[in-house]
Amino acid sequence: MKRIVTCLFAGAAAAVAAAALPEVWPAAGAEVSPDTRLTICFPSTPTLGTSGVIRIFDAATDAQVDSLDLSIPAGPTEKTKLPKAPYTLEPYNYHTPRLTNATCEPGTPSGTAARDTSRYQLTIIGGFTDGFHFYPVMLSGNTAEIYPHHNLLEYGREYYVTVPASAFTLAKGKFKGISKKDGWKFRTRPEAPAQEHRQLTVARDGSGDFLTLQGALDHVPDFSAEPWKIFIKNGDYEELVYFRNKTNLTIEGESREGVYVHYPNNEMFNPHPADVSTNEWLGTFPSRRAAFAADHCSDLTLRNFTVATTVTGQAEGLLLNGNRIYLEDMIIRGSGDALQSNGPAYFRNCRLEGHGDTVLGRGPAYFKNCTIVTSGPFAYIRNGSSCHGDVFVDCTMIGKGDKAVFARTNGTYPNAEFVLIDCRLDGIRPEGWSGLEKDGNTYVRYWEAGSVNLSDGKPADTSRRAPGSRVLDPVKDKALIELYRNPAWVLGGWAPMKK
Repeated sequence: MKRIVTCLFAGAAAAVAAAALPEVWPAAGAEVSPDTRLTICFPSTPTLGTSGVIRIFDAATDAQVDSLDLSIPAGPTEKTKLPKAPYTLEPYNYHTPRLTNATCEPGTPSGTAARDTSRYQLTIIGGFTDGFHFYPVMLSGNTAEIYPHHNLLEYGREYYVTVPASAFTLAKGKFKGISKKDGWKFRTRPEAPAQEHRQLTVARDGSGDFLTLQGALDHVPDFSAEPWKIFIKNGDYEELVYFRNKTNLTIEGESREGVYVHYPNNEMFNPHPADVSTNEWLGTFPSRRAAFAADHCSDLTLRNFTVATTVTGQAEGLLLNGNRIYLEDMIIRGSGDALQSNGPAYFRNCRLEGHGDTVLGRGPAYFKNCTIVTSGPFAYIRNGSSCHGDVFVDCTMIGKGDKAVFARTNGTYPNAEFVLIDCRLDGIRPEGWSGLEKDGNTYVRYWEAGSVNLSDGKPADTSRRAPGSRVLDPVKDKALIELYRNPAWVLGGWAPMKK
């Protein structure tokens, strides 16, 4: 479902079709939402060029509205060699007017970080003016999908597109480019959805209010006292999602496996600034390495869809910073921190898949009936003494390979908490925990109670657990176990209710 158009060229017809304008979307004369992508379906497999500029013009004035210079690399391809930077001592200011590519130059510093002067593709997403590196064109089979800069197209306008011949080389035939006279022209809808409706639909085929989830999020006002809902129809949504300052918002997919929101993002492609570390500490500079990030949000619900990063490295599928965030029936895939959760969050019937330190963050986070699959430590929890860490109740923990332990510690976070209550285990190393024997810290709460084998439901062998961890006694520790079963006790008084 990733492609909007279908390649119709076949056999001998391909040579004839190659000499004409390729199949494009939006089709000539179509009416679309301003967050549209531009798609070209070629008669044979294209290769993206490294020169030339793809342009979008206002049809009424011939004024250039957007340009994508293919000579500019998308983003870094090697890890930074800079030493780790300190966290900012000055709280990041989220309470500024929301700026876009139409009102601000990408790369404009929004906090204490210095301007990044690297020459990479850069776009403002969700009001983060420092900008994100992004791929201006992504290829799949015979299809090229072009990603304009966010928020530059307006409602009630007509646009045309030009593409230089140097933009693509074809495996068979020749791409002659698209000029104004070729007539790739489309209109945007007359006006935005009415604000009073507060219900938006995202559809990959263009049949909804928005084509992209980011387009719908940009329409939702910041700090709304009224409830908003975004419904995502089944489809493949390859987009980097970042939003901030959203309150009382529900994002719900049509089906958990059918709605796939993903992007090839990680710490290497969108690294932290050279002079400041990102996230985790409350109020510090935001991170840009996740495929999907909800930043400085509260009373947010995510339900019934999949989010993922599609590259390895330090790369969260989902990054959460906020208060009272409720997730249900979600799939979260990432690499080296699949999930980062900072602030009270509740996870129900979710599945997390990662390569190690699969759950990262400062808590508190409560997991109920969730499945976590990892090839390394399940968590590297960093909560302080003022809140709980990660608590898993009636969950399934599946380790892959010989490095799967529940959590690790190195003494840096003396109040780290990772507690399992009545969980089903498979593939866990006998010691269960890493670093405790070297840490010698009596404050770390690496505890479990009622652990059973996933395979047969019998009590798990906990006789070789690492010194410093604790197996809670069902009789002596009954009152403590019951407290951990209570989400409100773990989440600082918040009692999450299904919405």
